[in-house]
Amino acid sequence: MAEVIKMPRLSDTMEEGTVASWLKKEGDKVEEGDILAEIETDKATMEFESFYEGTLLHIGIQEGETANVDALLAIIGEEGEDISGLLDGSSAASDSKEEEEEDSSEETEETAAEEEEETSEKDSSEDAGGSEIPDGVEVVTMPRLSDTMEEGTVASWLKKEGDKVEEGDILAEIETDKATMEFESFYNGTLLHIGIQEGETAKVDSLLAIIGEEGTDVSGVISSLKSGGAKKEAPKKEAPKKEAPKKQEAKKEKPKKEAPKKEENKSASKNTSSSDGRVFASPLAKKLAEEKGIDLAKVPGSGENGRVVRKDIENYTPVTSGAGVQQFVATGEESYEDINNSQMRKAIAKSLGKSKFTAPHYYLNVEFDMENMIAFRGQFNQLPDTKVSYNDMILKAVSIALKQHPQVNSQWFDDKMRLNKHVHIGVAVAVPDGLVVPVVEFANEKSLQQINAEVKELAGKARNKKLKPEEMQGSTFTISNLGMFGITNFTSIINQPNSAILSVGSIIEKPVVKDGKIVVGNTMTLSMACDHRTIDGATGAQFLQTLKTYIENPVLMLA
Repeated sequence: MAEVIKMPRLSDTMEEGTVASWLKKEGDKVEEGDILAEIETDKATMEFESFYEGTLLHIGIQEGETANVDALLAIIGEEGEDISGLLDGSSAASDSKEEEEEDSSEETEETAAEEEEETSEKDSSEDAGGSEIPDGVEVVTMPRLSDTMEEGTVASWLKKEGDKVEEGDILAEIETDKATMEFESFYNGTLLHIGIQEGETAKVDSLLAIIGEEGTDVSGVISSLKSGGAKKEAPKKEAPKKEAPKKQEAKKEKPKKEAPKKEENKSASKNTSSSDGRVFASPLAKKLAEEKGIDLAKVPGSGENGRVVRKDIENYTPVTSGAGVQQFVATGEESYEDINNSQMRKAIAKSLGKSKFTAPHYYLNVEFDMENMIAFRGQFNQLPDTKVSYNDMILKAVSIALKQHPQVNSQWFDDKMRLNKHVHIGVAVAVPDGLVVPVVEFANEKSLQQINAEVKELAGKARNKKLKPEEMQGSTFTISNLGMFGITNFTSIINQPNSAILSVGSIIEKPVVKDGKIVVGNTMTLSMACDHRTIDGATGAQFLQTLKTYIENPVLMLA
C-alpha cells in the first residue's frame, strides 16, 4: 500500500519548507532510513529521511519549490502501483478549496468592516490580557526527536532559569523511546522559564521552556499557553538574533560561570555541583549512581566542565573511615521504592506485549555437542590479533543456515509475508534502561573477525547510548544470548516483524553417552521461538538440523 509523505515540520517555528535538493528520483528504490531530500527550513537546511521502504512513485514538490507544512511531498509504494487515486484526491481537494475561496470572496467583502472591528477589539483585549507573546520572547516546545516519539522525559537541564543562552547551546538532555539525546537552543537570550522539570514526562509540543530578554515578564504567556491561547507573529521570531549586544553579553558571562567549576575540582565533594547545589551528571551516570547507592556530589567528574559521566561512577571508590556500616532496617518493616518508567522501558513493554499477545509463539529446543566448536575456537584464536567468541561463531552459523531456509528468515505483516533474501541479524544487548537490538547487516557475507569487530562496536555504542536509529533497524532474525550469565536454557519473545528469535544458553560440562559409553562432554541448549503464522513446526525443525551441522562441524563455516 502506497504511503503519502508530507512536508515535515523540522523546527518548532517552521510553517513552510523549500526542497533544496532531492537525493532520490522517481522510480528509485528507497530503504527505511535513506535520505530522501534536503529541506530548507526557517533555521537551517536539514536532511529528511524515509520511514518507509519501497519505490519513490511520485515527487510532489520539485527542487527549489516552497510549500506549507503537511503539503504532499512524495509518495512511496510498490513498483508499478496505481497512485492516481491519491493524486486525484489531492488535486480534487485543491480545486475544491479554490472554489470555496472564490465562493466566499463576496461574503468576505461584505463582512470586511465587521471583521476589522472584531479584530481591533480582539487585539486590544489580547494586549490587555497578555495572551500575545511579547516581542523578543521565544517559546520552546517538547521536540519530536524520533519518528515514533509521542512523549519525552527531561533527563537533565544543562541550563537553569536566569542563565544566558546562545544559539547552539545545549539546553537539556531529553529521553525518548529510543535514546537520550541532547537538545540545543535555536535562540539567544535568557532562560526565563522551565516548563518541564527534570524527571518529568510530557507530550510532544508541550511547553518546554521560554527564552527572551532578561527581566521580561512572561507570567501572562505561561498562563495563556496552558490555556492554549498564545499567538505570535512571524516577524517577531528573529528579534533575538538581530540584537548583537545580547550575544556579547552572554559570551562575557560564560567564563564567570565556568571558573568556579575548575576551582571546585580540588574537592571531590564540590566539583560536580553548581552554586545552587545542583549536580552536573549525565543521565546514565545518575542512573548508575542511584543503582549503586553513590552520592553524586562526592564523585569527581571527568566530563566537560567537571560533569560526571559513566566511567566516573564505575571507577568511584567511596572514602570510608573505619569499617563500613550497612543501613539498619527494622525486622518486619515494609519498604519499597517507586521508579518512574523510562521511555525505553515503555517502548519495550509496548512492542514485546504486542508481539507476545498477537504472534502465536511456539518453541523448539535442541541440545548441541560443543566439543568441536571448543577445539575450533581455540585453534582459530591462535591467529594474530584474533579473538572470536562463541556468540560470533553462532551468529555466523545462523546466518549461513538462514540462507538455506528463507521461510525462517521471513517477516509477518498484516497484509503479506516477506521472504528475505538478505540476512540481517539482530543481536540483543542489555543496557541499564532495558534492551536494544543493534543489527549486523549481511552477516552471512562477513568473516568471523568482521562479525566480532562489528558486534563489539555495536554493543559498545548500545551501552553508551550512541546507537543511531538506522543501526537498530532492518533485522530479519534475532539472537539473544544469556550464556555468559550462566543461564543454561530460556525462551525469548519474538522481535517483530521477524518470524523467529534464537535463545542461546551456556556451555555446560556434563556426562554424555558416546559410542555406548558415558564420558564427560560439553553441550549447549538453544531454544527457538517461532511465529506459527509464518513458520510451521517441521520448517523450524529443519532449520535447526542445518544449524546443528554447522555448530557441530564449525570448519564448514569457512567453506
